[in-house]
Amino acid sequence: MGYPALNGRTAVVTGAASGMGEAIARQLVADGARVALLARRADRLAALAAELGPNALAVAADVTDQAAVDAAAELVHETFGRVDLLVNSAGVMLPNPVDDGRIDEWSRMIDTNLTGVLRMIRAFGPDLVAAAAAGGTADLVDVSSIAADVVFPNYAVYGATKAALTQLSAALRSEYGPRDVRVTNIEPGLTDTELGNHIDNPALGPDGQLGAMFDAIGPLAAADVADLVAYATSRPRHVNLRQLVVLPTRQA
Repeated sequence: MGYPALNGRTAVVTGAASGMGEAIARQLVADGARVALLARRADRLAALAAELGPNALAVAADVTDQAAVDAAAELVHETFGRVDLLVNSAGVMLPNPVDDGRIDEWSRMIDTNLTGVLRMIRAFGPDLVAAAAAGGTADLVDVSSIAADVVFPNYAVYGATKAALTQLSAALRSEYGPRDVRVTNIEPGLTDTELGNHIDNPALGPDGQLGAMFDAIGPLAAADVADLVAYATSRPRHVNLRQLVVLPTRQA
């Protein structure tokens, strides 16, 4: 499905090298937006940008690195100018029992899933405010997770970062909404992405607990989430779909 209202918009999408971020970028470009593809893997981004054409810009950057985010913002502004749509889709999911004390994983999830979002908002939030003040449509979209609301054993820290992101979105709405910047928080359920490949505990990964959930439930496709992002951001300027939960039909 296409969303003509997105034609001419200028977007930044994090986590664009794969999964939901890639699918969101593809959807936005297909709908006529200019999209900066931001992620760590430069080779994947370059290939995607070449496929999508001149409305796609590859921007290799790690959202946990402030200097990299600053350089990315400079490149985006030099190439595309002011941004009016920011999608925070970059994230990592590293489940393990809390008894394992995996501070390395905890730090990585907090730095990416929460602080990384704040870095992006710091870089592009002023653009959104300026776009709205000029009479345009401006959107901040945070891709959270159903884990923000539902408890999954071994996912305590991941769930905590996503709960923080959902709360952050709600709080930002109180600051941005009066200035006509929309904030949408999306909480997908089980979705087919590369996140499971980062799990280093075989009992919890694609060949264990996560794989069993995929078999029992059947996941969403990343394109399903992308379609929801495009739908939400293509509504009339005065309409904010503030909180969206999207689940596979079989996921309770």
